[in-house]
Amino acid sequence: MQTSYRPWKFLAVSYIYSPLILILQFPRLHFKLLSFYPYGVSFNCLHLAILAPAGNPPAIFKICVSYCGKDASQGTNISNWIDCYDPQENSWNRVTTIPGLLKNYALKGFSMVSIGDCIYVIGGRLCEKMTSADNRRTRSELEVRRQVLRYNVSENMWYDCAPLIIPRFDFACAVNGDKIYVAGGICQLNSATGMSSAEVYDPTVDEWQSLPEMSACRHKCVGVSWQGKFHVIGGFAGNSDYTVNMERSSVEVYNGDGSRWDLIIGMWQLDVPPYQIIAVDEKLFSSGDCLNTWKGQIEEYDWNLSIWSEVDGSRCEALSATNFVTMAAVGAYLYFIAGRRMPNQPSKMTSVVHVFDTSANGDAWTRMLPVEEEGVKELCSHCCVVILGE
Repeated sequence: MQTSYRPWKFLAVSYIYSPLILILQFPRLHFKLLSFYPYGVSFNCLHLAILAPAGNPPAIFKICVSYCGKDASQGTNISNWIDCYDPQENSWNRVTTIPGLLKNYALKGFSMVSIGDCIYVIGGRLCEKMTSADNRRTRSELEVRRQVLRYNVSENMWYDCAPLIIPRFDFACAVNGDKIYVAGGICQLNSATGMSSAEVYDPTVDEWQSLPEMSACRHKCVGVSWQGKFHVIGGFAGNSDYTVNMERSSVEVYNGDGSRWDLIIGMWQLDVPPYQIIAVDEKLFSSGDCLNTWKGQIEEYDWNLSIWSEVDGSRCEALSATNFVTMAAVGAYLYFIAGRRMPNQPSKMTSVVHVFDTSANGDAWTRMLPVEEEGVKELCSHCCVVILGE
């Protein structure tokens, strides 16, 4: 029998009315609640601070994110690193740096996906961040990369993988089954023209294979695995054979059985490409676009009506004030990883995780306790979930 749990709201009530029982049953949790409570954490934050599994998620998982530093003038290396978020402890840990990058070189526009306990860093454009004599920050774009790297989180080891057939950045990418699919993107610097090419990677043989081309050139498109197929959603188009509205609102679905792409018109209904789309069970969720990474609420796609509609109770003003946000799905939960500069302290940031329970009928948001950090960082790729145990 599959067991599903709600956030443990009863724990906060137990803490107030029966602290001895809570200490005996949940000593570590009691320590956290007791230690944070005197510093002004509200009751609302306390009783939502710990989540139990819902939707049959993996027993042990972490959410990994790649950042780079914002300011090269501080004398520290700002090249890409990877942080892992532990939801059980609400803690962050810098686990590694992306290898092969010179000091103050940053990788942007790449994709980071996971299979099991391994992270794959795919493609991207290499940039050098510099500070001029008059203390102005500049960025020089150097190359578009084919390189693919694999990081085993359990082993703390990096491995080289077979490179992409075509270098690309700002492309669609998703894991479907046990393979990694990529499509679209840009292959040259100083270009705004997307590509229609696609390829698939088989990690068991360490090999990329070309797929049939999509019907339109796309970049800034979003990839998602849904209903057992790789979907490429939206994007800026560069094919004059299609009308602009048709291109920007369409979706390409790769049909592996027929080795072809099926075009769905109007599935994404904005001229601006989506920022990120996540599949949870048979549902698709979106929370922003390329201009507004958080639009104020979560939207769900209705396949029967072919429309996106606001999810009840999903509005969250706290995410509107962030400098960056990215989301990942674990079971029935959507994890939103966000960061913002601290008021009156521009050299510091606050990282915070907001969690939305897609299976809840109400009161679905959880705001974890924020974490203060020294330095200012940029989000370099969307986060991914690494499974460390079942």
